[in-house]
Amino acid sequence: MNTKKTLLVPKPLFDTLDFLTEGHMPCVIQYVTALPNSSFLNELDACRGFLLNYGGSLDTFNTYRREVERVLHWTWLVQNKTLKELKRDDIRAYIDFSNTPPVAWIATKKVSRFVENQQGERVQNKDWRPYVACISKAQRHEGYLPNKNQYQMSQAGIQAIFSVLSTFFTYLQQEEYLDINPVSLIRQKKQYIRREQTRKVTRKLSHIQWLYVIETAERMASENVENERILFLMTAFFLLGLRISELAETKGRIPHMGDFAPDKNGLWWFTTVGKGNKIRDVAVPDSMLEALKRYRKARDMLSLPAREESTPLLAKQRGHGGLGTRHIRNLVQQCFDRAIYRLQQENKLDEAQDLAHATVHWLRHTAISHDVEDRPREHVRDDVGHESSTTTDRYIDIDRIARHESAQKKKLKPD
Repeated sequence: MNTKKTLLVPKPLFDTLDFLTEGHMPCVIQYVTALPNSSFLNELDACRGFLLNYGGSLDTFNTYRREVERVLHWTWLVQNKTLKELKRDDIRAYIDFSNTPPVAWIATKKVSRFVENQQGERVQNKDWRPYVACISKAQRHEGYLPNKNQYQMSQAGIQAIFSVLSTFFTYLQQEEYLDINPVSLIRQKKQYIRREQTRKVTRKLSHIQWLYVIETAERMASENVENERILFLMTAFFLLGLRISELAETKGRIPHMGDFAPDKNGLWWFTTVGKGNKIRDVAVPDSMLEALKRYRKARDMLSLPAREESTPLLAKQRGHGGLGTRHIRNLVQQCFDRAIYRLQQENKLDEAQDLAHATVHWLRHTAISHDVEDRPREHVRDDVGHESSTTTDRYIDIDRIARHESAQKKKLKPD
């Protein structure tokens, strides 16, 4: 039997954290109870309990929700089993399935799991699928479309399966729902995960690209005072090495002007909340302080914030609160697009083509890579919120540069 043709199309199971804390949506209960095994509803409750443990970090919650939802759909709809019945070989089969899922389980864009109907009720989005075929920004700009038939899970995706499901099944063991963790029984995980001989190249902007980007931001600000926000954003990403989530409004936190503050020695710091919901202070250089003054002046504010000033750092032009991650990405992309155009006009086509692939997170990588050239790595580590200097070391390119320079001496026809 060709299971890929007869499988049900999955429906989303878990809403956003705000709604999940209130319980399951009625449409989810109806969907699960219509499946052939009455035990599935109990498993749904167990999974909800697991996911609620990760409400402190939105990124972690979203990753865990994605992996739990996928394995549930495969277990229930493909294997017609419960989680209790999964063995080691089932996990192997699940990895193979995830690498090439049925076309009907693949979407070509990310959409919300749940939407509101005309009656104002939260219902499952019919366009949602567990897997998404993606293409790069540059390919999208060139008119390419995602191809479901070419979907293949990345190495990072396979690693996430092992990491998340191992934690998930351990939780179910501790809750005495499972007797064994089937993921832990797979001893030869390396057959699924390729080992890197050398560290992966960090995606960042070149010196030329960064100069064009920041000069573009300066031009945009001089043309329109509303674009001072873009210039401040780009400056903060580069001089503070921040993640987008550390500047955006997230659940329970809005970055405020008062997050910039001096200590008892008159040294300025920016207080933020990073991965793992950890608070840290980032050293503020003089150039960042000057950028803050310029930004506040453009908004008709005093040059420096008062202690614990509650004004949103990146306020919306309409409404209340701060900018979300999507809005920040759009502002950064406006700057990128204009910088790409300038590079093209000046015949720097390779730089323009590469910049077309850049994302907001490249700015953090760029900042750290520049920082480690001039500062002790321990200082950089603490400012950017790395757990260890080993992570920071990935941004040091000296060894790679030296290796590349020595390779240039190789000749096709030796003397």
